[in-house]
Amino acid sequence: MKNLKKIAGDASIRKFYRKKNKLINTILVFSEKEKVENLLNYDAINKILIKNKILAPKLYQENYQKNYIEIEDFGNDTIFTILKKNKKNNFFYFRKIIKTLNQIQLIKNTKIKNFQKKGFYVSKYNKEILIKEANLFCDWYMKKNFSIKNKNLFTKKFKSIVRKLTLNLKLKNNTFVHRDFHVSNLMLVNNQIGVIDSQDALIGNKAYDLASLIDDVRFKTSISLKNRIYKLYIRNQKKLDKQKFKNDFEILSILRNLKIIGIFTRLAIKDKKKDYLKLIPYAWTLINIRINKNEIFKDLKELLKQNFKGKIK
Repeated sequence: MKNLKKIAGDASIRKFYRKKNKLINTILVFSEKEKVENLLNYDAINKILIKNKILAPKLYQENYQKNYIEIEDFGNDTIFTILKKNKKNNFFYFRKIIKTLNQIQLIKNTKIKNFQKKGFYVSKYNKEILIKEANLFCDWYMKKNFSIKNKNLFTKKFKSIVRKLTLNLKLKNNTFVHRDFHVSNLMLVNNQIGVIDSQDALIGNKAYDLASLIDDVRFKTSISLKNRIYKLYIRNQKKLDKQKFKNDFEILSILRNLKIIGIFTRLAIKDKKKDYLKLIPYAWTLINIRINKNEIFKDLKELLKQNFKGKIK
Protein backbone atom coordinates (compact mmCIF):
# COMPACT_ATOMS: atom_id res chain seq x y z
CA MET A 1 0.00 0.00 0.00
CA LYS A 2 1.31 3.43 -0.98
CA ASN A 3 0.15 5.18 2.17
CA LEU A 4 2.11 2.83 4.49
CA LYS A 5 5.51 3.87 5.82
CA LYS A 6 7.65 1.52 7.89
CA ILE A 7 8.73 2.99 11.23
CA ALA A 8 11.35 1.96 13.78
CA GLY A 9 10.54 -1.16 15.74
CA ASP A 10 11.66 -2.47 19.11
CA ALA A 11 13.33 -5.60 20.47
CA SER A 12 10.30 -7.74 19.57
CA ILE A 13 9.49 -9.61 16.34
CA ARG A 14 6.71 -7.14 15.48
CA LYS A 15 6.83 -4.72 12.55
CA PHE A 16 5.24 -1.27 12.60
CA TYR A 17 3.90 0.89 9.79
CA ARG A 18 2.37 4.37 9.84
CA LYS A 19 -0.76 4.64 7.71
CA LYS A 20 -1.39 8.18 6.48
CA ASN A 21 -5.03 9.15 6.10
CA LYS A 22 -6.69 12.48 5.34
CA LEU A 23 -8.28 12.80 8.76
CA ILE A 24 -6.09 10.72 11.08
CA ASN A 25 -2.86 8.70 11.02
CA THR A 26 -2.84 5.16 12.41
CA ILE A 27 -0.25 2.49 13.20
CA LEU A 28 -0.37 -1.02 11.76
CA VAL A 29 1.24 -3.64 14.01
CA PHE A 30 2.24 -6.82 12.16
CA SER A 31 3.17 -10.07 13.88
CA GLU A 32 3.21 -13.41 12.07
CA LYS A 33 4.60 -15.27 15.10
CA GLU A 34 3.35 -15.06 18.69
CA LYS A 35 0.16 -13.44 17.40
CA VAL A 36 -1.77 -14.03 20.62
CA GLU A 37 0.68 -12.01 22.73
CA ASN A 38 1.58 -9.35 20.18
CA LEU A 39 -1.85 -8.63 18.71
CA LEU A 40 -4.72 -10.12 20.67
CA ASN A 41 -3.33 -9.63 24.19
CA TYR A 42 -1.78 -6.27 23.35
CA ASP A 43 -5.15 -4.84 22.41
CA ALA A 44 -6.89 -6.48 25.40
CA ILE A 45 -4.41 -4.90 27.83
CA ASN A 46 -4.75 -1.55 26.08
CA LYS A 47 -8.52 -1.83 26.60
CA ILE A 48 -7.96 -2.42 30.34
CA LEU A 49 -5.70 0.64 30.53
CA ILE A 50 -8.21 2.81 28.62
CA LYS A 51 -11.06 1.57 30.83
CA ASN A 52 -9.03 2.82 33.81
CA LYS A 53 -8.55 6.28 32.23
CA ILE A 54 -4.93 5.65 31.20
CA LEU A 55 -3.93 6.80 27.73
CA ALA A 56 -3.20 3.74 25.55
CA PRO A 57 -3.68 3.13 21.80
CA LYS A 58 -7.28 2.47 20.73
CA LEU A 59 -8.03 -0.29 18.24
CA TYR A 60 -9.42 0.94 14.91
CA GLN A 61 -9.59 -2.37 13.13
CA GLU A 62 -8.07 -5.84 13.19
CA ASN A 63 -7.28 -8.48 10.61
CA TYR A 64 -6.05 -11.33 12.76
CA GLN A 65 -5.98 -13.73 9.82
CA LYS A 66 -3.60 -11.40 7.97
CA ASN A 67 -1.48 -10.90 11.12
CA TYR A 68 -2.11 -7.25 11.95
CA ILE A 69 -4.06 -4.78 14.03
CA GLU A 70 -4.57 -1.08 13.26
CA ILE A 71 -4.28 1.17 16.30
CA GLU A 72 -4.15 4.81 17.33
CA ASP A 73 -1.01 6.73 16.35
CA PHE A 74 0.58 8.60 19.28
CA GLY A 75 3.18 10.26 17.03
CA ASN A 76 6.95 10.23 17.45
CA ASP A 77 7.48 11.98 20.80
CA THR A 78 8.57 9.26 23.19
CA ILE A 79 9.67 10.63 26.56
CA PHE A 80 13.09 9.16 25.71
CA THR A 81 13.49 11.41 22.65
CA ILE A 82 12.18 14.44 24.56
CA LEU A 83 14.61 13.91 27.46
CA LYS A 84 17.52 13.36 25.09
CA LYS A 85 16.85 16.77 23.52
CA ASN A 86 16.23 18.63 26.78
CA LYS A 87 17.97 17.24 29.85
CA LYS A 88 17.48 20.38 31.96
CA ASN A 89 13.75 19.94 32.55
CA ASN A 90 13.62 16.16 32.86
CA PHE A 91 12.17 15.98 36.37
CA PHE A 92 9.03 17.71 35.08
CA TYR A 93 8.36 14.64 32.92
CA PHE A 94 9.21 12.18 35.68
CA ARG A 95 6.53 13.82 37.84
CA LYS A 96 4.01 13.11 35.09
CA ILE A 97 5.32 9.55 34.70
CA ILE A 98 5.05 8.78 38.42
CA LYS A 99 1.48 10.10 38.39
CA THR A 100 0.71 7.71 35.51
CA LEU A 101 2.40 4.81 37.31
CA ASN A 102 0.28 5.50 40.39
CA GLN A 103 -2.86 5.32 38.21
CA ILE A 104 -1.72 2.05 36.61
CA GLN A 105 -1.08 0.52 40.04
CA LEU A 106 -4.65 1.29 41.11
CA ILE A 107 -6.06 -1.04 38.43
CA LYS A 108 -8.05 -3.83 40.09
CA ASN A 109 -10.37 -5.28 37.43
CA THR A 110 -8.12 -6.97 34.87
CA LYS A 111 -10.77 -8.97 32.99
CA ILE A 112 -12.01 -7.90 29.58
CA LYS A 113 -13.21 -9.34 26.28
CA ASN A 114 -10.66 -9.34 23.46
CA PHE A 115 -11.56 -8.49 19.86
CA GLN A 116 -12.46 -12.13 19.26
CA LYS A 117 -15.13 -11.71 21.98
CA LYS A 118 -13.34 -14.13 24.28
CA GLY A 119 -12.60 -13.50 27.95
CA PHE A 120 -9.09 -12.23 28.78
CA TYR A 121 -7.51 -11.67 32.17
CA VAL A 122 -4.03 -10.58 33.18
CA SER A 123 -1.96 -13.49 34.53
CA LYS A 124 0.18 -13.61 37.69
CA TYR A 125 3.87 -12.71 37.61
CA ASN A 126 4.91 -15.67 39.74
CA LYS A 127 8.40 -16.48 41.01
CA GLU A 128 8.94 -19.17 38.38
CA ILE A 129 8.59 -16.54 35.61
CA LEU A 130 11.08 -14.25 37.41
CA ILE A 131 13.55 -17.12 37.78
CA LYS A 132 13.19 -18.18 34.15
CA GLU A 133 13.81 -14.59 33.01
CA ALA A 134 16.93 -14.09 35.15
CA ASN A 135 18.29 -17.43 33.92
CA LEU A 136 18.46 -15.98 30.40
CA PHE A 137 21.77 -14.53 31.64
CA CYS A 138 23.13 -18.09 31.86
CA ASP A 139 21.40 -19.35 28.75
CA TRP A 140 22.91 -16.68 26.48
CA TYR A 141 25.47 -14.28 27.97
CA MET A 142 27.33 -16.81 30.11
CA LYS A 143 27.59 -19.30 27.24
CA LYS A 144 28.95 -16.63 24.89
CA ASN A 145 31.42 -14.96 27.27
CA PHE A 146 32.29 -17.48 29.96
CA SER A 147 35.98 -18.04 30.52
CA ILE A 148 36.22 -20.76 33.19
CA LYS A 149 36.06 -24.47 32.36
CA ASN A 150 33.22 -25.63 34.55
CA LYS A 151 30.17 -23.85 33.07
CA ASN A 152 27.76 -26.28 34.69
CA LEU A 153 29.00 -25.41 38.18
CA PHE A 154 28.50 -21.68 37.57
CA THR A 155 25.00 -22.27 36.21
CA LYS A 156 24.04 -24.40 39.20
CA LYS A 157 25.26 -21.77 41.69
CA PHE A 158 23.71 -18.90 39.75
CA LYS A 159 20.29 -20.53 39.52
CA SER A 160 20.35 -21.41 43.22
CA ILE A 161 21.16 -17.79 44.15
CA VAL A 162 18.45 -16.40 41.87
CA ARG A 163 15.87 -18.73 43.44
CA LYS A 164 16.88 -17.57 46.94
CA LEU A 165 16.55 -13.94 45.89
CA THR A 166 13.02 -14.49 44.61
CA LEU A 167 12.13 -16.21 47.91
CA ASN A 168 13.30 -13.07 49.72
CA LEU A 169 10.80 -10.80 47.96
CA LYS A 170 8.49 -9.39 50.62
CA LEU A 171 5.55 -7.81 48.78
CA LYS A 172 2.53 -9.65 47.37
CA ASN A 173 1.94 -10.17 43.66
CA ASN A 174 -1.19 -8.02 43.63
CA THR A 175 -0.33 -5.02 41.41
CA PHE A 176 -0.76 -4.38 37.68
CA VAL A 177 2.79 -4.48 36.23
CA HIS A 178 3.51 -3.16 32.74
CA ARG A 179 6.91 -4.96 32.77
CA ASP A 180 8.61 -2.55 30.35
CA PHE A 181 7.73 0.71 32.05
CA HIS A 182 10.51 3.01 30.85
CA VAL A 183 10.84 6.26 28.91
CA SER A 184 11.03 4.56 25.48
CA ASN A 185 7.53 3.12 26.02
CA LEU A 186 5.99 6.35 27.31
CA MET A 187 4.87 9.09 24.94
CA LEU A 188 3.81 12.70 25.22
CA VAL A 189 0.36 13.06 23.66
CA ASN A 190 -1.36 16.45 24.08
CA ASN A 191 0.61 17.02 27.29
CA GLN A 192 -0.46 13.62 28.66
CA ILE A 193 1.59 10.46 29.14
CA GLY A 194 0.59 7.73 26.69
CA VAL A 195 1.56 4.11 27.43
CA ILE A 196 2.62 1.70 24.67
CA ASP A 197 4.17 -1.79 24.39
CA SER A 198 2.03 -3.19 27.22
CA GLN A 199 1.44 -6.71 25.84
CA ASP A 200 3.60 -8.40 28.51
CA ALA A 201 1.67 -6.95 31.47
CA LEU A 202 1.12 -9.24 34.48
CA ILE A 203 -0.10 -8.97 38.07
CA GLY A 204 3.05 -8.81 40.14
CA ASN A 205 5.26 -6.92 42.57
CA LYS A 206 4.56 -3.22 43.18
CA ALA A 207 8.29 -2.39 42.96
CA TYR A 208 8.88 -3.86 39.49
CA ASP A 209 7.77 -1.00 37.24
CA LEU A 210 9.58 1.61 39.34
CA ALA A 211 12.79 -0.44 39.03
CA SER A 212 12.17 -0.62 35.27
CA LEU A 213 11.78 3.16 35.10
CA ILE A 214 14.66 4.22 37.37
CA ASP A 215 17.23 1.59 36.39
CA ASP A 216 16.51 1.83 32.66
CA VAL A 217 19.33 0.38 30.56
CA ARG A 218 18.39 2.52 27.55
CA PHE A 219 18.50 5.90 29.30
CA LYS A 220 21.42 6.90 31.53
CA THR A 221 20.58 8.98 34.58
CA SER A 222 22.63 10.16 37.54
CA ILE A 223 22.36 8.45 40.93
CA SER A 224 20.99 11.72 42.36
CA LEU A 225 18.15 11.74 39.78
CA LYS A 226 17.44 8.05 40.42
CA ASN A 227 17.15 8.80 44.15
CA ARG A 228 14.96 11.83 43.49
CA ILE A 229 12.50 9.83 41.36
CA TYR A 230 12.46 7.05 43.97
CA LYS A 231 11.66 9.54 46.77
CA LEU A 232 8.94 11.16 44.67
CA TYR A 233 7.25 7.78 44.24
CA ILE A 234 7.57 6.92 47.95
CA ARG A 235 6.02 10.24 49.01
CA ASN A 236 2.79 9.28 47.20
CA GLN A 237 2.54 5.85 48.90
CA LYS A 238 0.98 6.35 52.33
CA LYS A 239 0.40 2.70 53.26
CA LEU A 240 3.64 1.33 51.83
CA ASP A 241 6.12 -0.64 53.97
CA LYS A 242 9.21 1.27 52.86
CA GLN A 243 11.76 -1.31 54.02
CA LYS A 244 10.02 -4.19 52.23
CA PHE A 245 9.59 -2.05 49.12
CA LYS A 246 13.29 -1.03 49.06
CA ASN A 247 14.33 -4.68 49.46
CA ASP A 248 12.12 -5.76 46.55
CA PHE A 249 13.10 -2.79 44.38
CA GLU A 250 16.79 -3.72 44.64
CA ILE A 251 16.23 -7.45 44.04
CA LEU A 252 13.97 -6.84 41.04
CA SER A 253 16.32 -4.25 39.54
CA ILE A 254 19.23 -6.72 39.60
CA LEU A 255 17.17 -9.66 38.31
CA ARG A 256 15.75 -7.47 35.54
CA ASN A 257 19.18 -6.29 34.39
CA LEU A 258 20.58 -9.82 34.42
CA LYS A 259 17.61 -10.79 32.23
CA ILE A 260 18.29 -7.83 29.93
CA ILE A 261 21.96 -8.83 29.48
CA GLY A 262 20.74 -12.30 28.46
CA ILE A 263 18.04 -10.97 26.12
CA PHE A 264 20.33 -8.47 24.39
CA THR A 265 22.93 -11.19 23.84
CA ARG A 266 20.22 -13.45 22.40
CA LEU A 267 19.05 -10.66 20.07
CA ALA A 268 22.59 -10.28 18.75
CA ILE A 269 23.18 -14.03 18.26
CA LYS A 270 19.76 -15.25 17.18
CA ASP A 271 18.24 -12.22 15.43
CA LYS A 272 21.42 -10.39 14.32
CA LYS A 273 20.26 -7.26 16.20
CA LYS A 274 23.75 -6.33 17.37
CA ASP A 275 22.96 -2.71 18.32
CA TYR A 276 21.64 -3.95 21.66
CA LEU A 277 25.11 -5.17 22.68
CA LYS A 278 26.24 -1.57 23.27
CA LEU A 279 23.69 -1.29 26.10
CA ILE A 280 25.10 -4.24 28.08
CA PRO A 281 27.91 -2.26 29.82
CA TYR A 282 25.32 0.09 31.34
CA ALA A 283 23.27 -2.91 32.51
CA TRP A 284 26.40 -3.98 34.46
CA THR A 285 26.67 -0.43 35.84
CA LEU A 286 23.08 -0.62 37.08
CA ILE A 287 23.75 -3.99 38.74
CA ASN A 288 26.80 -2.45 40.44
CA ILE A 289 24.70 0.44 41.77
CA ARG A 290 22.35 -1.98 43.57
CA ILE A 291 24.52 -4.98 44.46
CA ASN A 292 26.27 -3.31 47.41
CA LYS A 293 23.06 -1.95 48.93
CA ASN A 294 21.88 -5.17 50.53
CA GLU A 295 23.67 -8.03 52.29
CA ILE A 296 21.33 -10.41 50.47
CA PHE A 297 23.44 -9.97 47.29
CA LYS A 298 26.70 -11.15 48.90
CA ASP A 299 26.73 -14.60 47.20
CA LEU A 300 25.70 -13.19 43.82
CA LYS A 301 28.36 -10.49 44.03
CA GLU A 302 31.09 -13.01 44.80
CA LEU A 303 30.00 -15.37 42.03
CA LEU A 304 29.89 -12.61 39.40
CA LYS A 305 33.13 -11.05 40.63
CA GLN A 306 35.00 -14.36 40.42
CA ASN A 307 33.80 -15.23 36.95
CA PHE A 308 33.32 -11.94 35.12
CA LYS A 309 36.42 -9.91 35.87
CA GLY A 310 35.99 -6.17 35.88
CA LYS A 311 32.18 -6.30 35.64
CA ILE A 312 31.53 -6.08 39.37
CA LYS A 313 33.44 -3.39 41.28
